[in-house]
Amino acid sequence: MLGRALLPLRAFLGFTFCFAGLQKLANPGFLQASNPGSIQAQLAGAARRSPVHLLISPLTHVAVPLGILIALAELAIGLGTVLGLWQRLAAAGGVALSLLLFLTVSFHASPYYTGADIVFAFAWTPLLLAGAGPLSGDAMIAARARARRGSRRPSAQEASRREVMLKGTMTAVTAVTGVALAGMVAGLGRLAGGTKATSGTTLPSPAQPASGPAKTPGPSASGGGSHPAGTAIGPAKDVPVGSAASFTDPRTGDPSIVIQASAGKFVAFDAVCPHAGCTVQYDQSAAQLVCPCHGSQFNASTGAVESGPAATGLNPISIAMGSNDQLYAE
Repeated sequence: MLGRALLPLRAFLGFTFCFAGLQKLANPGFLQASNPGSIQAQLAGAARRSPVHLLISPLTHVAVPLGILIALAELAIGLGTVLGLWQRLAAAGGVALSLLLFLTVSFHASPYYTGADIVFAFAWTPLLLAGAGPLSGDAMIAARARARRGSRRPSAQEASRREVMLKGTMTAVTAVTGVALAGMVAGLGRLAGGTKATSGTTLPSPAQPASGPAKTPGPSASGGGSHPAGTAIGPAKDVPVGSAASFTDPRTGDPSIVIQASAGKFVAFDAVCPHAGCTVQYDQSAAQLVCPCHGSQFNASTGAVESGPAATGLNPISIAMGSNDQLYAE
C-alpha cells in the first residue's frame, strides 16, 4: 500500500529531475560564461552570497565539468526514480543535490519557502526511508532472484547473487540509454541554438575613482558636468539607446547592469536577483529585467519587482555621464 501511495511522488520527482538534467544539457547557454544564466554565473553568485562560499570559490575554475556532472547526476537520479531502480541510493542523491543547490543557489530566497530546493530535499525523504515499494525495478528484481528454479528454492546467498547480477544488467542498460538520450538532447539543443543572453555588451573593469565635483546621487543621472564623482566604468557609446551593458559595481564587486532607456538617460542596478542570487538580464523586446533562473521580472526604469518569486526589487546604482562621454558609477 505504501509503495502505491508513493507512486505520485516518484513520478513527479523522477520526471522533474530528468527534465532538469536534460534541460541543462540542451541549453548551450548553461555552459557559456557570457550567459547570465550559465553555471559560471551561478557559481560566481554563490561564491559571493552562499554560506559555504569558501567551498564554492575553487569550483569556479572547473565550472563546465561541474555543470555537466550536475546535469548527468540529475538525469541518473531521475531515471533511477522513474524505474524504481536503486531507489534509496537515488533518493540519497536527490537529497544531497537538493541541499547543495539550496546552500548555493536558493539560500537567500525570501521568504524561505519560495525556494524550491529546500522543499525538494524534504520531498526525497519518504523514498529514502521507505524505498520505491512493490511497483518498482528493485521489487521486480528481488522477486525474480527469489523465484524457484524448477522445484528447488534458491538459498538466500544464491538469491542475493542473482539480485546483484540482475541489478547490474538493468543498471548498465539504463546507463547506456541515459547517456544516449543525454547526447541526443545536447546535440539537438546546440542545433536549435538554445537560449541567448540579452544583456548586451560588457563594459571594461572599473578604473580608479575619478576626481571632480560630485553629482547628486540617485537611481539615474544624465549628461551634465565634467567628471562626476565616482568610478569610470566605460564609454557611454557602448550602451546604445534602448540597450543595456553589464559592468562590475566598483563598490560591491557585484555584477551590475546599465540601461540607456532614451537618449542621454541612463539607469543602473545591481544585477543580483534578490530571490536566489542569479544574475538578471535585460529583455529589450519587453523593456524588462528578467531573472533567467526563476523568472522574476523587474521594471527597467526603477528596478521594482513586477513579477515574483522575488519579493523585493533590484538595488539602484547612481550613474552619471561626464563631459568626456564616460559613464561614472557611485
